[in-house]
Amino acid sequence: MAYYDWMTNAQSDADVLWCEEFPEIADQDELVIFTKGFQFLRADRITPSVTFPKSQFVVAQERFLGARGEYTANYLLKFGHEVVVSPSRLHADEKQAAMLLAQLNAWMQEFSPGVRVEPESIPMTDLVRLAYSYRGARTSYGDPLRPTNVGFGLTHVLPVVTACLAAAPGSMLIVENPEAQLHPRGQVALGRLIALTAQAGVQVIIETHSDHVVNGIRLAVKTGQLEAKNTKLHFFTRTPGNATGYESPILNDDGRLSFWPRDFFDQWERSLDQLLS
Repeated sequence: MAYYDWMTNAQSDADVLWCEEFPEIADQDELVIFTKGFQFLRADRITPSVTFPKSQFVVAQERFLGARGEYTANYLLKFGHEVVVSPSRLHADEKQAAMLLAQLNAWMQEFSPGVRVEPESIPMTDLVRLAYSYRGARTSYGDPLRPTNVGFGLTHVLPVVTACLAAAPGSMLIVENPEAQLHPRGQVALGRLIALTAQAGVQVIIETHSDHVVNGIRLAVKTGQLEAKNTKLHFFTRTPGNATGYESPILNDDGRLSFWPRDFFDQWERSLDQLLS
């Protein structure tokens, strides 16, 4: 395993970081990260809106969802019926239809049962809209609803689910706070999807404050859906006056950690101890 270092002088008022030192690498292709299929989703992702932007270059050529996921609706409109999701990421309740949009709607059930989302082009504009609907008492769906009239978390998680399902083996996916706006059960399901994405050969890097997301990943390891050797956990801490440090507990095949760092998702137990004392 090779390690490479890049050094930069990070000035507080700079908005671009320039490398001052970087390694000399014979085969630069080994370290190409920002290839087609690379996705980075910020914590402040799209929120419910009546329209979303369209971009032929960003979506069709670069296949990028946008750092905020702002082109997700456009991506689904173009590739929803073209991209085939790998068998390992197919939702348990939808094994027949492997197209991206069908699988997206299957996974969205984890966050809001009965929901369906459809992208729609707005003629003569560079805009796309999303229409949500809910399955009725039988098999039909009700009237379409605007994103502004359904749960905030549905639109917020849409880019994350899309990126996970569409990611090709060998690509990289970076997501900040994938759990935002989701209830605990949905966070666990999202952790499982992230684990399945990693097992499919995608390098997934997430930054999370959710024990539910971590537990979803741990459960995927325990059930054999993700190999423990393909999983790394890093817990970052900082005390006043000291540099940031980190600890890296090892995830075992049974989903257990080799050790549990203090403050690593242990607040529930600590609060419960105080309540019961």
